[in-house]
Amino acid sequence: MIFHLAAIVSGEAEADFEKGYRVNLDGTHWLFEAIRKIGGGYRPRVVFASSIAVFGAPFPEAIADEFLNAPLTSYGTQKAIDELLLSDYSRKGFFDGIGIRLPTICVRPGKPNKAASGFFSGIIREPLAGQEAVLPVPETVRHWFASPRAAMGFLVHAMKIDTTRLGARRNLSMPGISCTVGEQIEALRKVAGEKAAKLIRRQPDATIGRIVEGWPRNFDTQRALALGFRADSSFEEIIRIHLEDEKIQAEKIPAPR
Repeated sequence: MIFHLAAIVSGEAEADFEKGYRVNLDGTHWLFEAIRKIGGGYRPRVVFASSIAVFGAPFPEAIADEFLNAPLTSYGTQKAIDELLLSDYSRKGFFDGIGIRLPTICVRPGKPNKAASGFFSGIIREPLAGQEAVLPVPETVRHWFASPRAAMGFLVHAMKIDTTRLGARRNLSMPGISCTVGEQIEALRKVAGEKAAKLIRRQPDATIGRIVEGWPRNFDTQRALALGFRADSSFEEIIRIHLEDEKIQAEKIPAPR
């Protein structure tokens, strides 16, 4: 059983073209080749963390399982190529692969990374810790989310699933929650009050805005649901999962700093 999660995240892959391709494409290809060259009947299950960034605008109201892969970022392109490699190496019998296209995972614990999507977590995580958060896009931006707990559930289910049910289509878009940034903030307000919502500072960033504009907003994940994958029921639930998993009590959220 091999879980391949390693990657250069979206913003960094866009900013450092060579590094993105070296890690996200070459690194994945070398891993697949290393598995192939072991031989001797070795055929592990490979669970690959792909991304909804493999899709690019213009989008339908909800992206269904048949929608074209046409990424608009280097990160999305790298992930799309990896998906094709995973399907081909599985077809040839070198391993038993399944690719899961993760929604933006929110609320991410710990410190911010260089992902262009990091602010989606930051505008929730930082106010819950009594810290100011920067919002670089309009509140009308809509996106596709799942909690870290849901992501772990996707990985575990992908580990156990009967891949003969996938046929030749080895890559799946995972279920999630579609909501706007404004709806995120309203969910934060419901859970933690106005004092938390007021810690979000609007500061437009044209670069992040261009990247986010090319990302999917909503999905129709009937295939994944039929195969038993499950996600969160609302963005408010995602926030409450963060509070529970990080052992934060809403009534004890620090005062603004």
